[in-house]
Amino acid sequence: MAQPGGTGAVGPFPPGVDDDEARDAYDRMRRRVLWTMPSGLYVLGSRAGERRNGMTINWVTQVSFDPKLLAVSVERSAFTHELVEEGGVFCVNIVSREDRAIVRKFTKPVEVDVAALTLNGFPFHDGVTGAPVLDQAVAWIDCEVRGTVEAGGHTMFLGEVVDCGFQADEETPVLSMADTRMNYGG
Repeated sequence: MAQPGGTGAVGPFPPGVDDDEARDAYDRMRRRVLWTMPSGLYVLGSRAGERRNGMTINWVTQVSFDPKLLAVSVERSAFTHELVEEGGVFCVNIVSREDRAIVRKFTKPVEVDVAALTLNGFPFHDGVTGAPVLDQAVAWIDCEVRGTVEAGGHTMFLGEVVDCGFQADEETPVLSMADTRMNYGG
């Protein structure tokens, strides 16, 4: 949480970090350390009723073998949060390293053309859950929400894998945050 009268740096802080300047410096260093953690970069498809969206996301991980569960962490103010919460489904679209520009197209709510089946001009089809699967994704993982965990300004949605597949060669190198100049978190 931000410190009262402080600089916006988020605590807690280790011993000796006890003034605004030290908190700012520590907060900047902590963000740089957290940014070193390897992280994928994906497009999260969401749907509630007839409303669909695609959102760039990097906080995605498998959290259980049996059942197969993924966790995705979505900022509560995001349109995608609303759709996942209401619709109870999401699809993780795994993007080729060569398609890195695609993730920039999904940093804001998208233009959906249901007649043409496109999100921001990118063709999609509905997965088993109804969440959008990008046609050019290397692979996709379609999930139904099984639980939620409040995590600061985000909600971690726990989704059970109900369908998945490859749409490209399994050996295709996939996108990670390190492949871009983007960063999120920390």
